[in-house]
Amino acid sequence: MINHLLSKRLLTVSATLAALCISTLMLLSTTAYSQEARSRWERMCQIRAEKFDLIMPNAMQENNLDMWIVVMREGNLDPLWDALGRGYVTGWAYYIFTNQGDRVERAVLGVAGYRLEECGVYDYFGGPDELADYVAERNPERIGINMASSIGGADGLSHTSYLHLRETLGTYGNRLVSAERFVSDFRSTRTAVEIAAFAEAGEMSREIAERAFSNEVITPGVTTLEDVAWWMSDQQLSRGLESSFDMPSVYITGPDGIAATSTDRIIQRGDLLMLDWGVGFLDFYTDMKRIAYVLRDGETEAPQGIQHAFNQALEVRDIMKRSIKPAASAQIALDATWEAIRAAGFNQIGFNQPSSDISVTDVVIGPHSVGNWGHGIGPSLAFFNPEQLTYELRPSSLISIELFAYTANPDWDNAKIRIPLEDNAVVTQRGVEWLYPANSQILIVK
Repeated sequence: MINHLLSKRLLTVSATLAALCISTLMLLSTTAYSQEARSRWERMCQIRAEKFDLIMPNAMQENNLDMWIVVMREGNLDPLWDALGRGYVTGWAYYIFTNQGDRVERAVLGVAGYRLEECGVYDYFGGPDELADYVAERNPERIGINMASSIGGADGLSHTSYLHLRETLGTYGNRLVSAERFVSDFRSTRTAVEIAAFAEAGEMSREIAERAFSNEVITPGVTTLEDVAWWMSDQQLSRGLESSFDMPSVYITGPDGIAATSTDRIIQRGDLLMLDWGVGFLDFYTDMKRIAYVLRDGETEAPQGIQHAFNQALEVRDIMKRSIKPAASAQIALDATWEAIRAAGFNQIGFNQPSSDISVTDVVIGPHSVGNWGHGIGPSLAFFNPEQLTYELRPSSLISIELFAYTANPDWDNAKIRIPLEDNAVVTQRGVEWLYPANSQILIVK
């Protein structure tokens, strides 16, 4: 009887301790989660405050804007919703910024929410029906709106919203102008805390990519390309990261070019693997590439032909890094970069148009804006961003140093290996500086 009572008491104590442990773990887990959410909100709030205080006044003055109005509706949010502070949008909603010289007045009409209000960056909160009177009281000559011919991130105003805005503003509706260049300047001129946040995103992107191209994830003869891509997507999900490129591009390159991308193709020994992807963190998005070689039996390193092609690409990248400097336009910086590449003996080509000359390495470059999207909206040195080539390349601009080098490989009957390199950097007065360790080697899968 005593033993029975003792056992029953021990079971009760054990159950109590177990429940206490579970409750403690849940509390710790919940606390840790909430602290991460708060930490990210606080960092975004600091970025927003510094952008509004330090960047927006100059951007409005340089683009001759007296006011900037961003219109949103429930279910139809502008691409800049995160940057402006988010908030609960139901019917018509307006984020309004008025140029006051050394400061910009900020108001939101028809938007609410704890996080938006607690951040403390807005001067006034009101209802959407106040818009016409609010604008008339400030009498702006030029009102910027998010309509853009070249940059999607600055083109968030729908046709219906445009018509609504013109009707609501009355005579002031005739003063609406595109804010495309302003949005680019405002977004791409960076503060220190933005650069720090983007560098953190870059390091997470690099770490996941390099783990993906290792034996932690890949077993030759078993793992498929899509297995690797899904593993990377799971890493994003578990860390609360996003992407502006959807599925990671994990592919195999051979003598005939790209053989398969993120498919059920099984990774075999002797494969040359590539990946192109990025992560989203705190409203910043990276864009990078990595390369790996799967060792054949008896090999300890990548074949000489592949390594030589990789080294050629590294040399081109070093020239780009030395050549890209602040300039009155990105086109000027691009021209100087190409001049240096050609002077070093490399052959300039169009995209994916390698020459038949096996004695030269063909090169195409596409250093583009990066930051708030994988392909950013700031000054760009890429051939696919003609409008952004005309923008001033300023210190603090975030750019992706992207290139493709084509070098003949004797092991492929002199077919050219396409080596892609891409990592993210910041433009400074000294030139270009990496924000995390850039790709320096072919990763090895054993």
